[in-house]
Amino acid sequence: MKEIAVKQRFYPTPEQVTLLEQTFGCTRFVYNSILRWRTDAYYNEQIKINYSKASSYLTELKKNPEFPWLNDVSSVPLQQAIRNQQTAFKNFFEGRAKYPTFKKKRSKQSAQLTKAAFRYTDCQQQPKSDPLHHLNNDPLFIKVFH
Repeated sequence: MKEIAVKQRFYPTPEQVTLLEQTFGCTRFVYNSILRWRTDAYYNEQIKINYSKASSYLTELKKNPEFPWLNDVSSVPLQQAIRNQQTAFKNFFEGRAKYPTFKKKRSKQSAQLTKAAFRYTDCQQQPKSDPLHHLNNDPLFIKVFH
């Protein structure tokens, strides 16, 4: 079976809006912080940073007392931001893309969740937080086959 992507219009509650905004902000912050760190390491010391080092740096960021809000959101979108950045660097070094750029607050906001962000209850896949409601106000649960 193949995986599918579904595009829906959601109507989050005010609490969910706040959590989504926090998630977008944290994802952007992590992406930009690690991009700055990787760029500085390359230009100052000619060191290429791989995914495992970037992931370790994320752990350091989350432990830093200056950024306690990074622990308020799911770690899955933060890790996904690093994976996306790693793919961007791979494409750059293989000549398929330009150098990765910083994410802007005013641009399209996004965050990716993987299967790790869901739990199974009674053989149904459900989000770990409250479900988002879509057009007819029923909870939307998507079962992904692979």
